[in-house]
Amino acid sequence: MKTNRRNFMKTAGIASLSTVIANKTFAKVSSSGNGKMKLTFKPYNLQLKHTFTVAGFSRDTTPVVLTEIEYNGIIGYGEASMPPYLGESQKSVITFLKKVDLSQFNDPFTLDEIMEYIDSIDTKNRAAKASVDIALHDLIGKIANQPLYKLWGFTPEDTPMTSFTIGIDTAEVVKQKTEEAGRFKVLKVKLGGGNDKEMINTIRSVTDVPLYVDVNQGWKDKNHALEMIHWLSERGIEFIEQPMPKTQIDDMAWLTENSPLPTIADEAFQRLSDVAKFKNVYSGINIKLMKSTGLREAHKMITVARALDMKVMIGCMTETSCAVSAAAQLSPLVDWADLDGNLLISNDVFRGMEVINGKVTLNNLPGIGIEKM
Repeated sequence: MKTNRRNFMKTAGIASLSTVIANKTFAKVSSSGNGKMKLTFKPYNLQLKHTFTVAGFSRDTTPVVLTEIEYNGIIGYGEASMPPYLGESQKSVITFLKKVDLSQFNDPFTLDEIMEYIDSIDTKNRAAKASVDIALHDLIGKIANQPLYKLWGFTPEDTPMTSFTIGIDTAEVVKQKTEEAGRFKVLKVKLGGGNDKEMINTIRSVTDVPLYVDVNQGWKDKNHALEMIHWLSERGIEFIEQPMPKTQIDDMAWLTENSPLPTIADEAFQRLSDVAKFKNVYSGINIKLMKSTGLREAHKMITVARALDMKVMIGCMTETSCAVSAAAQLSPLVDWADLDGNLLISNDVFRGMEVINGKVTLNNLPGIGIEKM
């Protein structure tokens, strides 16, 4: 219990420090206008290039809500993406956003104050909150006329390679997808569908690039999970993401202790308060803006995870280049990236960060680095 208390106090202190750092960063730039912020939003459906299958379900589309915040003629763009497991929908996001009144704030740089208000509207609706947070960060960067990564002092050359996701499918389709992903230096493979070894063997017949494995809670027995991880460790796999159900915490801690590969929390992990809970349960965390309520909290999560000696991955849902480019602004700080959500769709409405020779490549556009097509 004392250890848990110490972890809590340490985490709280680090989180407070990260807030101060963020506030000082944005305090260096002030907005010159006296206008009011106006939030608008609309639903949009993303069309996937291939049917996307993970352990438990398949889908061909992803519903999103696109947001805009206008201030003194400058527009910041945001996005909420709602894959099924988040429990949100276009209806729930729009219902939440209708409650948001940004006209009470005169300065978009008072980011903590604004987002604390947004968070207080409802305890859930993480993707809806993220859509406001992303648009605010984009707006701030545009007012300052600087990319976010420059405002934060990050070095763009420090960005990692990004993986490209191969969903569960037949050997023939998996081989086709792998060949299409030839420009990527890392692949992320979805397992847990009952054909795990076939998936890996098929991919290995085409490429020898490093692989990330995401089981999406698909393995229920810890002994089977450990046996599979040992098998995978001999085949160029770098880590295992969410191998077991998020509720099997004791089994997961045992697995992490005995695993030859790092284990990464995804579905089990949502917000800042969760980070310290999973020290020694997982080796690291997968931060996604749709879970963390956006960039503000995601930035703090990285600070806390590093202090707890945990690995950090930045990921995404199926999203447009808006949300993916926003997440990419934090990528110089992480160990691994899985920022391919915009590459899985056929109807993107933005142009933003690019993947060049497999590497997350940031541009010099202000804000989150996007332009509307």
